[in-house]
Amino acid sequence: MIKQILNKLPRKSSSKSFHNDERNTELDLAVINSSDKVANPNSPVRSKSNTDSIPVSYEALPSFRVVSSSEKHNLFIKKLNMCCVVFDFNDASKNIQEKEVKKQTLLELVDYVSSVTSKFNEVTIQEITKMVAANLFRAQPNLNHENKLPDLCDQEDDEFSMDPSWPHLQIVYEFLLRFVASPETNAKIAKRYVNHSFVLKLLDLFDSEDQREREYLKTILHRIYGKFMVHRPFIRKAINNIFYRFIFETEKHNGIAQLLEVLGSIINGFALPLKDEHKIFLVHVLIPLHKPRILSMYHQQLVYCVCQFVEKDCKLADMVIQGLLKYWPVTNSSKEVMFLGELEEILEVTQAVEFEKFMGPLFLRIGQCLNSSHFQVAERALFLWNNEHIRNLTTQNRKVILPVIFPALEKNTRGHWNQAVQSLTLNVRKIFSDADQVTFQDCLVKYQEDETKEKEGITKRQSTWNRLDAMAAAKTQPTVISRLATVTITATATATIVK
Repeated sequence: MIKQILNKLPRKSSSKSFHNDERNTELDLAVINSSDKVANPNSPVRSKSNTDSIPVSYEALPSFRVVSSSEKHNLFIKKLNMCCVVFDFNDASKNIQEKEVKKQTLLELVDYVSSVTSKFNEVTIQEITKMVAANLFRAQPNLNHENKLPDLCDQEDDEFSMDPSWPHLQIVYEFLLRFVASPETNAKIAKRYVNHSFVLKLLDLFDSEDQREREYLKTILHRIYGKFMVHRPFIRKAINNIFYRFIFETEKHNGIAQLLEVLGSIINGFALPLKDEHKIFLVHVLIPLHKPRILSMYHQQLVYCVCQFVEKDCKLADMVIQGLLKYWPVTNSSKEVMFLGELEEILEVTQAVEFEKFMGPLFLRIGQCLNSSHFQVAERALFLWNNEHIRNLTTQNRKVILPVIFPALEKNTRGHWNQAVQSLTLNVRKIFSDADQVTFQDCLVKYQEDETKEKEGITKRQSTWNRLDAMAAAKTQPTVISRLATVTITATATATIVK
């Protein structure tokens, strides 16, 4: 949308003397000065919140097209100060004209910062960050995380929550993005204002309920990470703290998916060998991120990050798989399907040597999935053998894997309620049978022997219970004594007492 708006504006001529002369015509100077008194965020007219009092006169400043090149720098500063005024967008009937003036001014600023051909000086950068902070760094509305079910929190649904001020916020975000990406922005100077505090406030905005805002934040944060190398360790640490709070305290945050997308690009750029700091991040953050119940909201991005680690260092595959088994869902079938999908992607980039380290416990879990009464879980587990790499890994290690999963395969072929699961199971059985008929027959014989022993054990236990039931019934059966016998016993007892 921003591109459509900007395309409607005529292109500005580039300024070759952006920071040189600040002279203005008398008419323009009077207009600018009067607007500066009104729009300056430090002016006593404005309240602390920027919204309690709106200037009496909020008029548009001259366009960049009608002033000379030497005057554009001063005009740029005045327009930035003017845009520091924040309006109340919850009431669409208030300050309609002023809002439109600000919108047009913001569009001019976006176009100008894109076409400038000289370096921004420190004063300009300070004014830019002040305007951005005045508009973006605001209190978020009360986030009713508790009232939302995970299934309703669809990150692809742009209509889930929409900020009424977004038409203006979008232009400010576009302005910030172009400023950070501009070759005229000197990182050594800008880092004094795009500092740790600025970055933390940007990260706080990732919890916004508006999907569009989070997408802009993702792109801007990625550009900041790329441009300001001095801030990289701090940014990683700050993101980690958000994840720690999400995993171990709240399990509520709207921007986990976007933050993981940023981290995916960061991980992709990690140099080899990986630092211990990065491995700790994998163990303490990425793997525990499989635990929260809203995993579906960010699982795709999480899988990408995890696979990046395994691709860079194949020895991490064992660590990742053990972590998945630790957090494997027991009662949540939809999460189990997601885990199986992730497992396939990890195994696809796993080497044979590393596979041998964890194949025993892994296929013990897969065997349980094969026998799941939820057909999607069993079906997804059987689909693993459709992957050629995984099929080769399992057939090469068939002497270890087949005995582990053979009982599950046999149970499915004989009694699973879903016809598709039975059909897929027969295909997997055939893969192992064709690969090694001897091992397959040995497993079949052993399974039949175990089945016979199990039936004998059941019969023996049932026989024992029947015998115990009979003994218990015999002991509790009442004894019938005749009246004559009762009189005789009583008389004998009485005579004994008399003697």
